[in-house]
Amino acid sequence: MRSAQALAERFKALSDPARVSIVNRIAGEGEVCTCHLTGPLGLSQPTVSHHLRVLKEAGLIEVARRRGTWTFYRLVPQAMEQLAFAIGGGPAPEGVLVTREHNVAW
Repeated sequence: MRSAQALAERFKALSDPARVSIVNRIAGEGEVCTCHLTGPLGLSQPTVSHHLRVLKEAGLIEVARRRGTWTFYRLVPQAMEQLAFAIGGGPAPEGVLVTREHNVAW
């Protein structure tokens, strides 16, 4: 049940179009600086930071590195694998038991 709750929180974090755009941009570039998100998204820096915090708390992104005052983010591969598997778009990620009757992530 706990894993189902965590998965639901990840999907909930992606319920906002701006956060989906952030994840797509990071997926396409590997890692993205916060400073490179405000212009393309048309959002203020505090709003982008809020969205990044939600994604980070959901375990979808993590800090890749810091350079001076800039923070670069990357996707958490295991989280992306779990989401893809949950919607039927990927192989079973490590830590998932799959049988004909059910699948359980841990």
